[in-house]
Amino acid sequence: KYVHACLLMIPLIMSVLYVWAQLNRDTIVSFWFGTRFKACYLPWVILGFNYIIGGSIVNELIGNLVGHLYFFLMFKYPMDLGGRSFLSTPQFLYQMFPNRRGGVSGFGVPPSRRPVPQEQAGGGGGGRHNWGQGFRLGDD
Repeated sequence: KYVHACLLMIPLIMSVLYVWAQLNRDTIVSFWFGTRFKACYLPWVILGFNYIIGGSIVNELIGNLVGHLYFFLMFKYPMDLGGRSFLSTPQFLYQMFPNRRGGVSGFGVPPSRRPVPQEQAGGGGGGRHNWGQGFRLGDD
């Protein structure tokens, strides 16, 4: 079972990366050695990089193709070409994970601010801490 999970891990990551790259086409991303380019090229750069270093590009290519198919069926065909929507997210997933953009959401309430402690009159250290008098080195 572990072998099957590892076998599908790279295509899954690449397909999610492909969809993210298409949704954020104009975002500038950085790759190794400070190379900067638009996000829409990132999946193909990773595929080319793996080819250069001698790795197999089959998993990356499968991931990019699956990501392209998903992006086309979910976004491009229904929205840009006016076609029918073939894919839809199940309603229970919307209930578990609210559909909000920007920031963290759906994980409870943010922590409350800690009250700022009052400065104690006649205290030693100023600021928020009462450090006390302390002892000078060499005193008994």
